[in-house]
Amino acid sequence: MDSRRHALDEINTHGLNLTQALSNYAEGMVRQSAVVLTGLVERLETEGSGPVQIRRLRQLVARLQPLMPQSSGITVYGRDGRWLMSSDHPIPAGLNSADRGYFIHHRDDPSREPFIGLPIRSRSNQVWVITISRRFNDAAGQFAGVVAVTLGVENFLQLFGQIDVGRDGAIGLSYTDGAMLVRYPFREQDMGRNFSQSPIYAKYLVDNAVGTASFTSSLDGVERLYAFRKSDKLPLVTTVALGKREALAAWQLEAQLSLLVVCGLLGLTGLIGWWLLRAMRRRSDAEGELRVAQQHLLDSNRQLERLAMHDALTGLANRRCFDETLHQEFARARRNGTALALLMIDVDHFKAYNDHYGHLAGDACLQQVAQRLSSCVRRPPDLLARYGGEELAVVLPETDAAGAVAVAQAMLVSLGQEPIAHRASPFQQVTVSIGIASVSGSPRDSEQALLACADQALYTAKAAGRNRLQVG
Repeated sequence: MDSRRHALDEINTHGLNLTQALSNYAEGMVRQSAVVLTGLVERLETEGSGPVQIRRLRQLVARLQPLMPQSSGITVYGRDGRWLMSSDHPIPAGLNSADRGYFIHHRDDPSREPFIGLPIRSRSNQVWVITISRRFNDAAGQFAGVVAVTLGVENFLQLFGQIDVGRDGAIGLSYTDGAMLVRYPFREQDMGRNFSQSPIYAKYLVDNAVGTASFTSSLDGVERLYAFRKSDKLPLVTTVALGKREALAAWQLEAQLSLLVVCGLLGLTGLIGWWLLRAMRRRSDAEGELRVAQQHLLDSNRQLERLAMHDALTGLANRRCFDETLHQEFARARRNGTALALLMIDVDHFKAYNDHYGHLAGDACLQQVAQRLSSCVRRPPDLLARYGGEELAVVLPETDAAGAVAVAQAMLVSLGQEPIAHRASPFQQVTVSIGIASVSGSPRDSEQALLACADQALYTAKAAGRNRLQVG
């Protein structure tokens, strides 16, 4: 009985290790998808979802997809459920997903958090997929549509199938409310099934985040040894189950041989030792492959995070990077009592430029303006960012109003030395208006007031005729 308890302890430990590795893998896939969704939603909310913007978005997705080999595709839906973009298949005429659960969730729930949907059959290729999705809003803050990353169930099954759980073993990934997402071995009737009334859920998962159990499965009637683990950050539960009869077969054989062949104890010990080493090696190999896969996911996440902090068109820092940098530098200025300056820059008559030359030329113009202005921001801590549309912003740490004026004047001079033609502008060239604001690091200063002051100064500069700077 002691050796039997020892065997069960080893099986449970092995199962818990596998649940940890598989849970990390699932969390990594969801986090990577969430990072991609954050960048895509930001672009849709900043630039809109018109045909031109969707074409640019498709180009961005084409560059991102090699970094996400586990993804089946990325799809953008409009507010009415129509498909605006699909990364992996042409959009069939009239295809609509307004009836999908994840679309209904985002339409009715204003939350901006990613949503993990139940497994569904893809309408583009009829394969089973799991969706990670986020809503995006229009300029008025109202629901404008959904962006979804689809993860093929087959990708999970390929990984799960590499782990030896025996003939009666099973691996599952489910919601904490009992809804099944993926199960290996795969059975189509189990997809989306809810096992909240099963013993493992009712007796163990309700009150415990991690543990082991032994009972007969409600899915196929096989008695198994279960190891389960709830994710700390996601509403997911990973379970690894081994057939109890199979798991204890080695112990039964050892007990019988010990009773019948006492004189062969040394040879038997050697045989068991070899078998255990082989089993440990196989387990070690499986865990090593999982660690490699996890590291690849982490590397991809870091690269995606770097991409998410820069504007794809201009190469400048994007709005997200600007907000974080301004917050950090404002806190540092207040802590150290140093000055901080902010420039808000708007390209004059840019809509007229687009109307006259076209949007592609407008994109090229923004790139040239960004390059010219970047040459005037030389210090490492200074940040030039695309604030939105044709509006740019500059954060100048340890800089007072006079220093900010010098930088702004250099920008106006740079644009005037080699003019960019703009026949729809009264100046006949591309110009900018600049609003300047600064704080001295006083505890009475506020980040919102600094932004508002710079924005008001920009408005004053534009009202005064554009192509000038104004100190707020």
